[in-house]
Amino acid sequence: MGAELLGPDQAQLDDVVLAWEGRDVIAVRLPQLSDSLDHILAAMERRHGMPLADLDRKAKQSVVRTLEARGAFSVRHGVETVASALGVSRFTVYNYLNREHAAKGE
Repeated sequence: MGAELLGPDQAQLDDVVLAWEGRDVIAVRLPQLSDSLDHILAAMERRHGMPLADLDRKAKQSVVRTLEARGAFSVRHGVETVASALGVSRFTVYNYLNREHAAKGE
């Protein structure tokens, strides 16, 4: 997901410091959410073995469902970022989301 490992002495307020037997041993700096989305999209491309834009419609809908479950659309410009990666319009991404919500009865 793009986290960075640091020495505990380098930790800042937002970092997670991990301790072992009462002693700080490492700090983890989590990425910004927008950076995480890029990592998630890259991982999905690796999993599918091709650029997401080359997937068929059904596979793209599945990607959108997975991304929604992982909170991708709570990130600022998340829809635009996903639409660009899928090679579709924002309108299409919203349609995929609306169809999914309708299927769930939401």
